[in-house]
Amino acid sequence: MIQVTTHLEVADNSGARVVKCVKVLGGSRRKYAGLGDIIVVSIKEAMPGTKVKKGETARAVVVRTAREYQRSDGSYIKFDGNSAVLINKDKEPIGTRIFGPVARELRAKKFMKIISLAPEVL
Repeated sequence: MIQVTTHLEVADNSGARVVKCVKVLGGSRRKYAGLGDIIVVSIKEAMPGTKVKKGETARAVVVRTAREYQRSDGSYIKFDGNSAVLINKDKEPIGTRIFGPVARELRAKKFMKIISLAPEVL
């Protein structure tokens, strides 16, 4: 469960390390984002000389949440922390590598490029 002002780790090699959620997309009254949802983020920490810079805004898809997520079969999944992958307007990842496991819910949301780059899908 991600809301405005939540800090997330970045799970790709785009150059950003920490981002802050500034908007949850998907409706004017929407408060929370879960696995596979798109959010607008502000980059808080970035490595020098990379594709993104500190202070820029970008879109990201949530790939891991510390809050448990109930699946349709009744099981739950949760991770150690909150993580996102930066994407462009065409919903393609900015980075070329994904670090750590990602949730299976991304497959239903049509993020197949992220699924294929991830080392493990839970």
